[in-house]
Amino acid sequence: MSGNLYETDFYAWALEQAALLRAGKLSAADVEHIAEEIESMGRTEKRELISRLTVLLLHLLKWQFQPVRRGNSWRTTIRVQRLDLFRHLKDNPSLKSQIPGAVADAYTTALIQAADETSLPEETFPAECPWSFDQIMDGAFWPDQH
Repeated sequence: MSGNLYETDFYAWALEQAALLRAGKLSAADVEHIAEEIESMGRTEKRELISRLTVLLLHLLKWQFQPVRRGNSWRTTIRVQRLDLFRHLKDNPSLKSQIPGAVADAYTTALIQAADETSLPEETFPAECPWSFDQIMDGAFWPDQH
């Protein structure tokens, strides 16, 4: 029944599996699907890291390359994303090893979005992230046009 329930009612399956695990009935648990779901949760945490970095990098790019449009909305987004990233990494410290790749992935997307949102050519922006992760996360760091 568990395998079928996994396909037809995920919520009920999850509750059933949690109850089986708490009761120590490992042989009755749907171990393969449980393992799949745990791996999926890990991927979700990494996607969250990349997503928040993308938003932060987008706004840092706009801040640098469209200084006339700077305002409280961009400032707030940058500050909130920094705080949320700090909290996310605090809750998931092993993600710190993923930061270099996550920054590179996020910057690729942020660059495309920045070009679209500013109507500036993509070539206007650096091809690779111009800031270190420490700068990106530094509350005192606000990039200016070179």
